[in-house]
Amino acid sequence: AATRQDMTYWLQELQQKRWEYCNNLDAAKRDSRTSPTPSDFSKGLVAKDNPGSILSQNASAERARNILAVETSPTDLVGEQAASQPAPVQPSAINFSIKQWSTEIKNSMSSLRKGNNENRKSVFYTSEEWELLDPTPKDLEDSMALEEKRKHVAEGIKGKRLTSSAFPFDFGRIPHKTRRPLKDMIGSSKNRNSSDSSPTEWYSGNGNKLVSELQLKCQSQQEELEQLKKDLLSQKELVRLLQQTVRSSQYDKYFASRLCEGVPKDKLELLHQKDDQILGLNNQLEKLNLEKDSLQQEVKNLKCKVGELNEQLGMLMETIQAKDEVIMKLSRQLSECEDNTSSQSGAVNSSVTTCTNKELQELDRLKDNLQGYKTQNKFLNKEILELSALRRNAEAREREWQAKYTSLEAKLCQIESKYLILLQEMKTPVCSEEQSPAREVITQLLEDALKAETSEQPEQAFFKPHLVSEYDIYGFQTVPEDDDEEKLVAKSRALDLRSLSLSENREISTGVKWENYLASTMNREMMRCVELKNLIRSGIPHGHRSKMWKWCINLHVKKFKDSTVPGYFQTLLQNALEKQNPASKQIELDLLRTLPNNKHYSSPTSEGIQKLRNVLLAFSWRNPDIGYCQGLNRLVAIALLYLEQEDAFWCLVTIVEVFMPRDYYTKTLLGSQVDQRVFKDLMSEKLPRLHAHFEQYKVDYTLITFNWFLVVFVDSVVSDILFKIWDAFLYEGPKVIFRFALALFKYKEEEILKLQDSMSIFKYLRYFTRTILDARKLTGIAFGDLNPFPLRQIRNRRTYHLEKVRLELTELEAIREDFLRERETCVEKRDLISDDEEDS
Repeated sequence: AATRQDMTYWLQELQQKRWEYCNNLDAAKRDSRTSPTPSDFSKGLVAKDNPGSILSQNASAERARNILAVETSPTDLVGEQAASQPAPVQPSAINFSIKQWSTEIKNSMSSLRKGNNENRKSVFYTSEEWELLDPTPKDLEDSMALEEKRKHVAEGIKGKRLTSSAFPFDFGRIPHKTRRPLKDMIGSSKNRNSSDSSPTEWYSGNGNKLVSELQLKCQSQQEELEQLKKDLLSQKELVRLLQQTVRSSQYDKYFASRLCEGVPKDKLELLHQKDDQILGLNNQLEKLNLEKDSLQQEVKNLKCKVGELNEQLGMLMETIQAKDEVIMKLSRQLSECEDNTSSQSGAVNSSVTTCTNKELQELDRLKDNLQGYKTQNKFLNKEILELSALRRNAEAREREWQAKYTSLEAKLCQIESKYLILLQEMKTPVCSEEQSPAREVITQLLEDALKAETSEQPEQAFFKPHLVSEYDIYGFQTVPEDDDEEKLVAKSRALDLRSLSLSENREISTGVKWENYLASTMNREMMRCVELKNLIRSGIPHGHRSKMWKWCINLHVKKFKDSTVPGYFQTLLQNALEKQNPASKQIELDLLRTLPNNKHYSSPTSEGIQKLRNVLLAFSWRNPDIGYCQGLNRLVAIALLYLEQEDAFWCLVTIVEVFMPRDYYTKTLLGSQVDQRVFKDLMSEKLPRLHAHFEQYKVDYTLITFNWFLVVFVDSVVSDILFKIWDAFLYEGPKVIFRFALALFKYKEEEILKLQDSMSIFKYLRYFTRTILDARKLTGIAFGDLNPFPLRQIRNRRTYHLEKVRLELTELEAIREDFLRERETCVEKRDLISDDEEDS
């Protein structure tokens, strides 16, 4: 920035960019953390009751930032506009100071040489990259032919060096349209650097680029023409030498044949030796000529160097002369100043004294300001440190008080729960007619406990228990409406659940782990892994359950969905509504009996009833063999709390067609019977004492567990535990049902073992699951204490018991047919009819 005002404006703009970036980043994080996938989709009945708490930007903070802005507009160019302007021009050699003239000249020369080298280098590499293009096959053939020709020429010369092939790396031999010799290319780049300013300006515009390309092509064609002319001259010289050699050989042969007829042999040998000496002297003469040429070239190079040194010497002489002139000028000025000093000493002394006093005063003032700024800086630093320490202490105290408050609130809930249980136990009938004071006190306490807190009696609010919400977050009714005793039990259970949730919140919440995991999978697709399985086993948070359930269902029914056409669910529903459906009558009878204690299904006008009807009708049309079985309505009702109709339909397909064996929800319930026998085997292995206790008192606990398996614990456990079981069930499959069924028995094993008669045991088994409230402890038993739990073992035992049950059903069918045949033949038994026949 050119001025301080522009700098302030620029800093404010940076702060504004940072503010917008942080707001956008927070919004993106909030959007991404709501689901494992970035796309939004509709949710179920429960999710609509609890919309996500996405906070908007703070408008008051934005207004305050605008009000506190110092600079509203810049006076000069700042930021990218200033950066895009051309850099300031460096001073030329004319503006150099005389004092540092030689230094500036040296620096200028070195920079110019460096710039020329850089330009030359950049042009060289640019041209090389431009030249390294793939030649055409025709160019390759021409180059190969030329190369062979050059080899033959070199062999014919026998070592004689020609000027045209003096350069060892002659790239110009390849006649490519855009290629040039390396030596000529370097020379042309030098000429371009002398005429043009830089390669960047050479490529500045499209028109200039086209013209330069045409110039390069023309220059390359001229260089190729010159090279071909040189090759032609060398070839002519070679032909001339060969012709001369042939003529001399023919002359020697003729001379030898004519003159050597009567010459003796010793003279002929002497003649041959003389010829050899003549040839050797000719070779030496050629070598000396070559050495002479090389020495002449060296002399030329030395002369060039001497010229350069003379130029440098002249430059240095001029520099020395300029320095001498400057010294003479300064000497004259010094002598003149010394002459004027004596005459002006008085006036100068007075003016110097005045200036000195003013400067001293200004210096004192600046020292005072400096000391003040230092003191103020120290004060502000101390203030910042103190405020930081106070803020940390306040945060620590707040965390400590929050932990104490949570602990006290949990203890209060436990005390209130015990208080309600005590009141229930103390309410016993009195046989005497006189009412004891204790009876009146207990009656008053019960009335106070059942009354709602009002603003008219605030002083008694401390002694009354906390109010419990009528419905939980899932829509289930927490307190019954009719029986006072059941109200106390329900309130006690709700307070215990609240105490457990408060105690869990004091530890590291699983929600933080879920946020971290979903943030890590924001840019990639979720896959099955150990980390995700452990997170799901600990429970999916309420805000992420809709999308995680949909992801788990799509994981299991992808093969079914891929084979269906778009709008498959709507087509099934339309067919079921328009055509006669044998299952529709039973579906209508069971709609209001599905979850009567849930507000989403409590009345015919509830929103969940119509959705439940649509899903069941569509499924009955997809599976006519099953149609509708009691139990499917509860599965769909739980799925609709977090999923929309189509997703709930695929959830039911996942449970019936993927997870459970065949004939699980048919009329015979064959698969359900098999699973109860498998569960008995697991009970004898995992809980042998409890199994022996049941066998001793002949208690058939499968009458209780049959419904657990059929509807996956719906209406059997409290809602918090139910949805944690469903989380793991939708991810891992039916093995989870066996785990949690065994875990429920192990949780209350000691209490069941204390019961010593079959009636009390069976009565306890009917309601004991509703008293289990600690979901964390139950999950630890299911996935920790019961290990190992191989799925192969369950599959093998299912196969084994399936054969036994089928044999038993075959025997029963044979007995039934014999009975019907005997009834037809015997007159006395014709009046006996079965329940099925009576219904029909």
